[in-house]
Amino acid sequence: MRKHFVLLCIIAVSVSCFAESEYSLDLTKDIVIGSASLGLTAVSFFVDRSAGIASCSDIPLAKDNVNAFDRNLMFEYNKSLDIVSDVVLYGLMAMPLLSLIENIRDGNVWATYGVMYAESALLVFGTCEILKNSIARYRPYCYFGDVPSGMSADYYKSFPSRHTAFAFMSAGFFTSTFFTEYPDSPWKIPLGVVSYFLAAGVGISRIFSGNHFTSDVLAGAAIGSVFGYLIPWLHLRKKTDAVTFVPLSNGFMLVCKL
Repeated sequence: MRKHFVLLCIIAVSVSCFAESEYSLDLTKDIVIGSASLGLTAVSFFVDRSAGIASCSDIPLAKDNVNAFDRNLMFEYNKSLDIVSDVVLYGLMAMPLLSLIENIRDGNVWATYGVMYAESALLVFGTCEILKNSIARYRPYCYFGDVPSGMSADYYKSFPSRHTAFAFMSAGFFTSTFFTEYPDSPWKIPLGVVSYFLAAGVGISRIFSGNHFTSDVLAGAAIGSVFGYLIPWLHLRKKTDAVTFVPLSNGFMLVCKL
């Protein structure tokens, strides 16, 4: 599933079109951003600290060794909350589609948003994976006994929370684009609140499901927010003058853009 998502993002980054919205693509700029996002993602697959990491099922882990900030919110693994965080995240990642309402039939706008979202997603994915594979940190559930079934591949990849990073990236991307495309919409504040409520819910569920510490979630929220706002901002269409003075051989002409 994770590899398929990355593949879709890579395909989207490879597209180059121009859109009729507040956002547009720029060949030079997107080559740089696309190369950075693809490069970061590629590097993440070569960073691996799994060698020498003992299974938490084989060694005793004491809660007292966890820093005071994280120690008070440590929980056993909860599969139901784990699934809930997945479902809410998938719904939240679809929210940016609301920014396309007025341009729903414009393929160029779809391409622009697709590339922007793919760049944001790849930057978040690459950053999180490099940190996860570089910083060996046991997940909270490891302090309560054996590794849950199906978790043997990443029980030591607690920092940061990738779910939370994608949740806040999606919330930031949505609020940034929706507020820009529809500045006078009465729905922008309610929808913005809903998006961040859902993002916070994903982060909280990752803590209470035993998958992450509080600091993991806060780091994920910061990473996601940065790229969720940065990439749309870099693609804002340059404003042109509403009134242009055009000199003629026998006078001048004013061109007004409405």
